[in-house]
Amino acid sequence: MPGPLAGVRVIDLTAVLLGPFATQHLADMGADVIKVEPPEGDLLRASGGSMSRDKNMGPIYMAANRNKRSLCLDLKRPAAVEILKGMVKTADIFIHNSRPAAIERLGLGYEDLKRVNPSIIYAYSLGYARKGPYGHKPAFDDLVQGVSGAASLQSRVDGGPPRFMPSLVADKTTGLHLCIAVLGALYHRKATGEGQLIEVPMLETLTSFWLTEHLFGATWTPPRGDMGYDRIINKFRHPFPTKDGYVCALPYTDAHWITFFELAGRPDLAKDKRFVDRNERAKHFSELYQVLDSLLKHRTTEEWLEAFDKADIPAMPVHSMEQLLEDPHLTATGFFTDREHPSEGPIKTFASPFDFEKTKVEYRRHAPRLGGDGVEVLREAGLSDAEIEKLKADKTLIVP
Repeated sequence: MPGPLAGVRVIDLTAVLLGPFATQHLADMGADVIKVEPPEGDLLRASGGSMSRDKNMGPIYMAANRNKRSLCLDLKRPAAVEILKGMVKTADIFIHNSRPAAIERLGLGYEDLKRVNPSIIYAYSLGYARKGPYGHKPAFDDLVQGVSGAASLQSRVDGGPPRFMPSLVADKTTGLHLCIAVLGALYHRKATGEGQLIEVPMLETLTSFWLTEHLFGATWTPPRGDMGYDRIINKFRHPFPTKDGYVCALPYTDAHWITFFELAGRPDLAKDKRFVDRNERAKHFSELYQVLDSLLKHRTTEEWLEAFDKADIPAMPVHSMEQLLEDPHLTATGFFTDREHPSEGPIKTFASPFDFEKTKVEYRRHAPRLGGDGVEVLREAGLSDAEIEKLKADKTLIVP
């Protein structure tokens, strides 16, 4: 069966990673996502593009744009805007991650498109809620990691300077929230027939994300303790060294700890008043992590993993990025697949994490070349071949 969003059409003006990450999930679930790009293409196409045969097919772009079709229009031309409005008439969702003022200058704001299609779901993401004093500012992942407190989290652990997490975590987290919001609006429209405007700002998304655990003592007024979940920001919390590498181990219940201390040859520690039960351990995370650090050094990683598995104590190895490609679990589940891309040749792809029983998520098409589906999309929109040729001739429509 087709995916759960089969029949849903998305006009996607998003770029870089935040928006494309959101719309890829929609596309994976079966939506017809039409990626509308400017003549220069999505900026993310160039990241790592020097490794590609087609320099507009960079690896991050390909990872975030499968199952979509590309339409390349010069929206500075009124004819292109009118074409897009015509497509909105039969669309379910219009989505972008541009600053609102810029998109409104093109005549593609919510009020403009609601007149064309009153039931349209109009979703956008921006750096900061539009109603606030930051609302007009540009935003990138680094900036939002800084202002949301993310860059300072590691400083709470080790006292070092603020630093960015080595992932585009602000983009991807906000992209997931944007996707969730769109699904909620789709359900509402199914129940009521109403479209609506959705705003998902990066700062508010990331702030709520961190504060879920790190508001902590400031949850109460007045505060009853410091902000920051003490177990998580403990400087001794890290993968533990073994005889030949590292292991992630987390004995959790009283039974786990009793068994672990026995395995480590220190059953006496189970009677240590600091570690006798969950409440006492919560007061002594630092000592407990240091005990783990000292005891795990005496066996190899594999020896510990085997012992932990037999005892049903939660533990996993520490992988490098390269080791993920050979991980036995991911291999067994078919997470990675080698495919032949029409312009890039043999490539490695990874699956959507979604596994629906009835409405399967499938890899239906490769990330598109810039404008590679433009003619097909405009024919579906009702334009004649002569009209399409004229648009190509005057550079309103760009095709490979």
